[in-house]
Amino acid sequence: MTPENQFAAWWLFKRGADWRSLGNGGYDEASAELATVLDHPNDGVTVRGIYASLGLSAEADVIVWAHAPRVDRLQQFAIAIDRTSLGAHLDQVANYIGVGGMSQYDPTHGPAFLKGLPAKDFLSVYPFSKTPDWYLVDYKERQRLMIEHGEMGREFPDILTNTVNSFGIQTQEFVVALEDDDPEQLIKMVQRLRAAEVRKWTAVDTPIFLGRRKPAVEVLADLRGR
Repeated sequence: MTPENQFAAWWLFKRGADWRSLGNGGYDEASAELATVLDHPNDGVTVRGIYASLGLSAEADVIVWAHAPRVDRLQQFAIAIDRTSLGAHLDQVANYIGVGGMSQYDPTHGPAFLKGLPAKDFLSVYPFSKTPDWYLVDYKERQRLMIEHGEMGREFPDILTNTVNSFGIQTQEFVVALEDDDPEQLIKMVQRLRAAEVRKWTAVDTPIFLGRRKPAVEVLADLRGR
């Protein structure tokens, strides 16, 4: 692992069937415990954002995005979340992990979180894989196609892009995370990129999850229910 690379994880949770059994009395204490864990991760872990997905993605209620130089540190953070009183009532519905670094096609392009750019209000995250034929295309041609794709994306300079590699450690080949303060701009950019020639080699780019970044205590307040 080179110093500029980092493991990134997106953990997607949904409230368990027994969530309502927590009751108002115990919820405040349990949510404060989990908020403390999320706000103070273990050594080496950086939390980029906690996202409320309730009402935005049917399959998930909350997304946690963290990164670290070593995957075992991310795992310890996940264990700490699971060991909280509230964590025991959250079902993990998706788990995306990969390594972020500079692009092999454009050395100037890399994930926004590695560049130290501050997170934006909305996150769109999804798994991504190419077709097997893509890797049989000559490298120079692949580079041309990816540079064309990048130039189209630069028509939306406010959107932050984050792509990490998952080859061999998860089902998908990449994880793509897009950030912007205006979700309409995310729609416009992805629609624009559908016209890129490289699209022909896309095998997987769903499911897509949308979340709104908030302080952990506010996200958990949203999940409280009645």
